Amino acid sequence: MTAPSTARRHPQFANFREFYPHYLGQHSNPVSRRLHLGGTLLALVIGALALLRGRWQWVPLALAAGYLPAWVGHFFFEHNAPATLRHPLYSLRGDFTMLFETLTGRMRW
Repeated sequence: MTAPSTARRHPQFANFREFYPHYLGQHSNPVSRRLHLGGTLLALVIGALALLRGRWQWVPLALAAGYLPAWVGHFFFEHNAPATLRHPLYSLRGDFTMLFETLTGRMRW
């Protein structure tokens, strides 16, 4: 048996439109998705408060609030590696897109 090609294990994407279906496939577990959404919302709130109050020391807390719940979702519910590790900017945009689609009712909670 031959090993899978690198492209198969680590797909490359020409743009976000190609990436987003892959992103959604990596977030198919409802608990994982909810952890992502809650973490993203909490990170946005903490980040906004840090900006409004000039509390720059809160920025690491905002990052932790966003990433820790998401990574718990990947490791314990999805059993896959976070897309952030290979596609950090597309993954961040995917987090915000998934949040927007959920808040607008386009995606199920």
